[in-house]
Amino acid sequence: MKHTICFGEVLVDLLSNKLSQNSNEHEAFTKFAGGAPANVSVAIAKLGGNAYFAGMLSTDSFGDFLHNALKEQGVKTDFMRFTNQAKTALAFVSLDNDGDRTFEFYRDNTADLHFSNDDFSREWFEQCDIFHICSNTLTEKNIRNTTAYGVKFAKQNNSIVSFDINLRLNLWPSDANPRKHILPLLKDCSIIKASKEELEYLAGEQSSNEFITQTLNNGCELFVVTDAGNPMHWYTKNAKQTLHPKKVTMVDATAAGDAFVGGLLYQLGLQNLTPSSFSELCNTPETLTTIFEFASLCGAHAASYKGAFNSLPNQKSLHDFRSEL
Repeated sequence: MKHTICFGEVLVDLLSNKLSQNSNEHEAFTKFAGGAPANVSVAIAKLGGNAYFAGMLSTDSFGDFLHNALKEQGVKTDFMRFTNQAKTALAFVSLDNDGDRTFEFYRDNTADLHFSNDDFSREWFEQCDIFHICSNTLTEKNIRNTTAYGVKFAKQNNSIVSFDINLRLNLWPSDANPRKHILPLLKDCSIIKASKEELEYLAGEQSSNEFITQTLNNGCELFVVTDAGNPMHWYTKNAKQTLHPKKVTMVDATAAGDAFVGGLLYQLGLQNLTPSSFSELCNTPETLTTIFEFASLCGAHAASYKGAFNSLPNQKSLHDFRSEL
């Protein structure tokens, strides 16, 4: 089996014990490993896929915790780099009564931002079918340039590039224009996943449909739009399909989107894809429907449990979860 490389940040999620910001209870935070691309790599590995995480870790105690957490979940860490010049990024995560998240990030000059072009290696891509990114590595100039370099490097080596927009506006400088930095990357990405709100933001003055059509014409082959528990849609150059997710009780949405993406990339990884065979797959809607049903179930599973890595399914827990719906 070929492998998937998830590139970007791994950080510490400090999850609040308060279920509502209106509660008067004492607030405490529990440490979890997290970060969107790291969550995706764990989702793939726990399902039985061949997942590598590529990123920069600090040599501080939090960095050791994150490195061990990824290895314990079956993620291959050969492509990690380490620095003693920066600390680990932290994210304080609070939940409202519906399980929806608010984030407070501590990510000023942290280790994940220190990954450079020279840290990539051509050997990584010899058996890589998918290279996955999200927009959190576009927030600062250096890591933004490194991300663009990695995308082009992956494409040159016949890897399929996957981009989960995963926009966290409070990670960006107050004077930044995230749209300006996200849009140029889309033409190099074969798979793009956005929430309904992210799609509307990226589309700007265009309609969502016009923007999707334009993006597909410019190089994307599979555009996926999610909307929490509401119907999701995916688009190819020749078709549009809709899926109604299973209804579940929301406990914690922290890793639901990452579980969905992980389930999608796991299923795609089973195909041992090349760019040409991926194009063929995008013209077989029946197969895509099966793949998205699986990915949607993974997302529902994660939303039903607390935490990030802990909430991501393996094959047994996913089977049991499906049986209980």
